Amino acid sequence: MSRTASAAITVLSAGAVEPGLVKAIDAFRRETGGEIKLAFATAPTIVKRIGGGETADVIIAPPAALDELVKAGKAALVERLSVGRIGVGVAVRQSAPAPKISTVNEFKQSLLNAESVVYNQASTGIYLEGLFQRLGMAEQLKAKTTRYPDFAAVLDHVSKGKGNEIALGATTVIVEAENKGLKFVGPLPAEIQNYTSYAASVTADGDEKAAAREFVRYLTKPAAKAAFAAAGIE
Repeated sequence: MSRTASAAITVLSAGAVEPGLVKAIDAFRRETGGEIKLAFATAPTIVKRIGGGETADVIIAPPAALDELVKAGKAALVERLSVGRIGVGVAVRQSAPAPKISTVNEFKQSLLNAESVVYNQASTGIYLEGLFQRLGMAEQLKAKTTRYPDFAAVLDHVSKGKGNEIALGATTVIVEAENKGLKFVGPLPAEIQNYTSYAASVTADGDEKAAAREFVRYLTKPAAKAAFAAAGIE
């Protein structure tokens, strides 16, 4: 379906879905002729910006952030559809052999065999810290664990390393880093996986509500789903 020329649809999105969303938007433009004005921010920043009076036709964020905006009376959301969820994944240097991680026991053994375990200090890292406590291996990993404020530093550390190092992070950022020296081994085993879900919602205050609905619904179609899946978004 092609659209007549109109103002661009403004989209304010959480950055975690960027690798898949950018490709989905490219496909949307090709198929519909619609134009998107896209901005990324963290979920707390999205809440702050919308709460401060900024408007957007579409907001993409975790459902909890969207609910917060509605409950605070900062945004009226007229349509919401799931974009997908992002889990935690395992990576190694591009030239390194892939460790076994298909079961919890394999994952634990691979971490114990690694010379170094590297992950961030953000939400993913907080989850992993608790996970290692629950698995009873926190003390065993402590001496060989390196943590950084963000995944960019994790990428730099592991891609330039030479030993048996394992990196952990959100699947999307690992997949995006595959051409920068990392190799995506796979997601955590299902029993210990942790997901953050994301949804796209049309706002009642936006100027392009009909076009925004078309765009949000497009994100559930096969071409968009394939783009998200390729980026590590389930």
